Amino acid sequence: MPQIELTASDGHVFGAYLAMPDTAPRGGVIVIQEIFGVNIHIRNICNRLAAEGYVAIAPAIFDRMEPGFESGYSPEEITRARAFVPRLDFDACMLDVDTARAELSQYGKVGITGFCLGGTIAFLAATRLSGIAAASGYYGRLIQDFADEVPRCPVQLHYGALDEGIPPENYEDVRARRPEVDLFVYEGADHGFNCDRRPSFEPVAAKLAWARTMELFAAEIG
Repeated sequence: MPQIELTASDGHVFGAYLAMPDTAPRGGVIVIQEIFGVNIHIRNICNRLAAEGYVAIAPAIFDRMEPGFESGYSPEEITRARAFVPRLDFDACMLDVDTARAELSQYGKVGITGFCLGGTIAFLAATRLSGIAAASGYYGRLIQDFADEVPRCPVQLHYGALDEGIPPENYEDVRARRPEVDLFVYEGADHGFNCDRRPSFEPVAAKLAWARTMELFAAEIG
């Protein structure tokens, strides 16, 4: 079943979307949502990863605040979704991410990718969790707040050059403090450039960032 339940080490039960490949798995990938929940875009990312041969799990990291939350991209929905960010407990979130990692570990090595808020969480997982083989984070504004933390695995970060919410001083600070990270900036791309459900979708940047992510996962996961 695509929808599953997982139980974190503190007893919290949360939902997750699971996508299985048709062939023998190459490994697993955790997919971390934007602020809009495990919506159709995030489920599609999981399905694309499954088509590449990975078992993909997207944990519902907002279930600790509002179980089953899912949103679109209208201005009203964006305003409501943003309200979750100041309430997010990053330490508790790591428990949920690590539960997803443990679930995937039966299939081999485990990587992580995430978008917007999920990009920051993917970076944090790379620095704080054992057993993450590679991380690819997209337009994570808050990574700058955690840039002194040292990744335990290879990391890619992807930013849009037109993203006014993440100005160059943000990601250039990350680049300076984490020179071992592969940081890419995409000309002509805005925030959310990977999401084909949003007006900011930029197919050229999205294709290149995805190809780089797949190359990383092929090298580090299988």
